[in-house]
Amino acid sequence: MALTTEEVRHIAWLARLGVSEDEIERFRVELSVILDHFRVLQALDTANVPAAPHASLLQSITRDDVSRPSLSQDSVLANAPDSQDSCFRVASILE
Repeated sequence: MALTTEEVRHIAWLARLGVSEDEIERFRVELSVILDHFRVLQALDTANVPAAPHASLLQSITRDDVSRPSLSQDSVLANAPDSQDSCFRVASILE
């Protein structure tokens, strides 16, 4: 399905894109190829393909959130370059 330059201009207008005449011609060719790929997909018989809630049926592989004891305040502050009153001391960023 070959798009016309007017259709590409309309698509660019809908997407709020400013495109040059060279880009319009390039996009006309590229979008036409993409639409041709969709035409091939439309020809596939998907009647026996079950619907999927997501493109990938993978489950979340993140680990369980398990509560564990944290480091003591003294051991954390021992690694700090500078501390004051049980807090990290950092250089001022506002004047």
